[in-house]
Amino acid sequence: MAIKINQSLKQSQGLMMTPQLQHAIKLLTLSHMEMQNAISEEMVENPLLEEYNSGNSQNETDNSEYIASNMENQNRETKSEDFDEKPIMATQEDHFDWSKYVDSFDNSKGEIGSSVGSFDGEEGPNYENFVSGSRDLADHLMLQLRMEVLSEEEFELASLIIGNINDDGYLSIPFDEIVCQVSCSEETALEVLRMIQRFDPNGCGARDLKDCLLAQAVIMEERTPLLEKIIKDHLVDLQNKNYQKIAKEAGVSEEFISEMRQVLKRFHPKPGRLVSSTDTQYVIPDIFVKEIGGEFSVVVNDEGIPRLRISKHYKEMLQSSQNSSDLKGSEEAKEYVQEKLKSALWLIKSIQTRQNTIIKVAKAIVRKQQDFFRKGPKYLKPMVLRNIAEEIGMHESTVSRVTTNKYLHSPIGVFELKFFFNAGLGGGKTGGEEISSEVLKIKIKNLLENENPKRPLSDQKIGELLSRENIKIARRTVAKYREVMGYPSSSKRKIK
Repeated sequence: MAIKINQSLKQSQGLMMTPQLQHAIKLLTLSHMEMQNAISEEMVENPLLEEYNSGNSQNETDNSEYIASNMENQNRETKSEDFDEKPIMATQEDHFDWSKYVDSFDNSKGEIGSSVGSFDGEEGPNYENFVSGSRDLADHLMLQLRMEVLSEEEFELASLIIGNINDDGYLSIPFDEIVCQVSCSEETALEVLRMIQRFDPNGCGARDLKDCLLAQAVIMEERTPLLEKIIKDHLVDLQNKNYQKIAKEAGVSEEFISEMRQVLKRFHPKPGRLVSSTDTQYVIPDIFVKEIGGEFSVVVNDEGIPRLRISKHYKEMLQSSQNSSDLKGSEEAKEYVQEKLKSALWLIKSIQTRQNTIIKVAKAIVRKQQDFFRKGPKYLKPMVLRNIAEEIGMHESTVSRVTTNKYLHSPIGVFELKFFFNAGLGGGKTGGEEISSEVLKIKIKNLLENENPKRPLSDQKIGELLSRENIKIARRTVAKYREVMGYPSSSKRKIK
């Protein structure tokens, strides 16, 4: 069998992503803190970059020119051509004039920093109010353990118990396995365990939920034996709100059982979570929304992002005719400066594009969500990436990258930009009013919290009540969002 080989030519178009373009796209997805770190690393690696500091009249002139240039670029659409790799220097040594190139390069346009309407740090919120200190649960318990008077064996056992408590406050291995590792009696081991369960937060070291709640009930100021009996024998009945059965067996009224249930609600089912064991996560807003004269203005947070320009030292070196001739004589030095200068200019341009793109997206979001910022979450309008992309003339993927890990600080709170994108429900073919999924959750939650506990609302009934507000959604949609919010079915919510 003969093999026939043919040659053919085929012309097709394709998008080639250069390393510089990939880096520019990556910058879009970085959070504010990640952006600061990326710039700091680049400044260490690239000697041609330096931070621009204002302080004299010449710098103020450069700054005004920079702001004017930024105003022109603020509303210009970001296109793929912005990231094209254009030759920064001539490839032929004889045709390249270093002195002329440096003179033609305007540093006032080659800087990145505060843009129009930039954030003034003195007017911003206090970030210390956004976070709390981080503590380790084991260290917290060990600190209390060292204040107790114990024998060597008891201290060893207590240390083993604390070392095997997970983040929720429960023992991660069976208690018997811990006791087998030390030489002490079972009675002594239980006393040590009860001691740890009395530590703050109460209930840590429990073997299960019943043990955890019982440990908290025992140390109450007004100890109630009936509550302890309910926890031991009727925890499932209490969960199912079968008050009649509990009251009959305990010989008390249903009202008293209901009171005990309210007391039990104050107990923490996962006491270990009361002491944070994870690193504190700081959130720094990229955008600030302020209401000025009844209108919402959007300003970008440039705090911590240095304004960059080409190093003055290298500029003077390139302007020097003697140094220029030295560079011509050293091919390796020339190639190094070319690479670093190209990288520096690209970084400056990429950061400018990133900041401008973020503020354009934020302005479009604020324009569409005016009622949300004025009246609260109940007025969040349905909005998808395509709505913003079409308004500002960008691709949906760009909007998606810009809204990733970006936060907006407003008079009603701090929100991730992704929060504002919610699919519309209740409109279209149903003929009802279209609302966002977040607003639907709020409405369902309000109905559930105000229902009669003896006659809880079914999913069908909730749908009928929402239809009176011209929100027409299916029963299965109600069930979906009810389950997402953690509410059980009506049969399990009913008090018997």
